Amino acid sequence: MSKSLRYRPDGTFTIAQFTDLHWQNGEEDDAKTGALIQRVIDAEHPDLVVFTGDVIYSKNCADPRQSFRDAVAAAERSGIPWAAVLGNHDTEHLVTREELMQVQLEHSNCVSEAGPEDIAGVGNFVIQVKDAQDKETLAALYFLDSGSYSDFPSIEGYQWIQRNQIDWYVQQSRSLTAMNDGCSLPALAFFHIPLPEYKEVWKTELCYGHRHEKVACPPINSGMFGAMIEMEDVVGTFCGHDHINDYWGTLHGIRLCYGRATGYHTYGKEGFRRGARLIRLNQGERDFETWLHLDDGTVVERPKEHYPKG
Repeated sequence: MSKSLRYRPDGTFTIAQFTDLHWQNGEEDDAKTGALIQRVIDAEHPDLVVFTGDVIYSKNCADPRQSFRDAVAAAERSGIPWAAVLGNHDTEHLVTREELMQVQLEHSNCVSEAGPEDIAGVGNFVIQVKDAQDKETLAALYFLDSGSYSDFPSIEGYQWIQRNQIDWYVQQSRSLTAMNDGCSLPALAFFHIPLPEYKEVWKTELCYGHRHEKVACPPINSGMFGAMIEMEDVVGTFCGHDHINDYWGTLHGIRLCYGRATGYHTYGKEGFRRGARLIRLNQGERDFETWLHLDDGTVVERPKEHYPKG
């Protein structure tokens, strides 16, 4: 817990989530992605930028390290603190997760951390958000490496958040709760691959936004959602991975949110514009506001409602 950020004097803290850039070698589609990131930053003036995985498509990158630098360049130039979690496509070719973390840490405005070496993944860390005077911690932001593909020959599909990562999260949550006189802090969690509960919330609860493809979650439910319920701190989770889903819904008091795919160098759907999700914490509230900022400048505050089928 070495790093912290601060609420503004007006009591707000705003995050811009960019996801699935799939940056390659600076081609025309990458230039469009970079321009979109810059426009959103200029328009929304966030206090933190978060990239939720598949920042690059390493299989097609001549130099994945340089591609990653180029992908985050707009955020770095802005002077705004930024962080990234890794996805399944970031380290498929020519680069490791450890090496991409070192690339992140080259940047002066990056607030990512490599995290503990004795747990799964690279980039498991928590950032405290303090009051404007930098004295009292008011909220927490958890970042988790959701991995890439299953390591078990008998299990096909995507990786899941591992038991030791969940134990680490519980430990951090308990520590922050103890520091806050036994009251859990409102928290957000960021990772790339959606939890299995993203499927459940769409089927059982009122959701807002679009589901244009199946939820590509892991085949194993390792219990991360249950741990968040037990810790009573996380009020919202944010992922990417499924490029043409952008919905959110509340399950057992936690809002499960997709970002809006940002990158042009990957699949999409006609009429489903690239963009970003914005998240705003308000001091003293155990909740958040969220909206989409699309590439044509449209701001979506009231997304389409989806009612579960009876």
